[in-house]
Amino acid sequence: MALFTRKKDKDAETGPQVILKVEGMHCSSCGLSIDDELEEIPGVRSARTDVRSGHSTIRLEEDAAVDTDALVAAVRRAGDYTAQPVG
Repeated sequence: MALFTRKKDKDAETGPQVILKVEGMHCSSCGLSIDDELEEIPGVRSARTDVRSGHSTIRLEEDAAVDTDALVAAVRRAGDYTAQPVG
C-alpha cells in the first residue's frame, strides 16, 4: 500500500484562501487528483483536500483574481466530484 505525502510549504499557508465542500471522494488519490487540478490554475498557490472532512482549502497568491467558478470546474475535471464554496 502506497502512502501519499506532500511536501509542506510554509509560504503556501499564507494569503487569501477559498474553502470548497467536495463530494464524491473515496480515497487519498481522489484528494491528490483534485489538488493537482486546482494547482494548475494561475493564481493558486496551493490546494489541500481532506478526504475525511470533504473540504478543499485553496490558498491564493496575494493579488490573484481567481474566480470561484474556475475552482469548482477544476474539481469537476479531476473526476466525478461536485464542489461548492463554503461560507
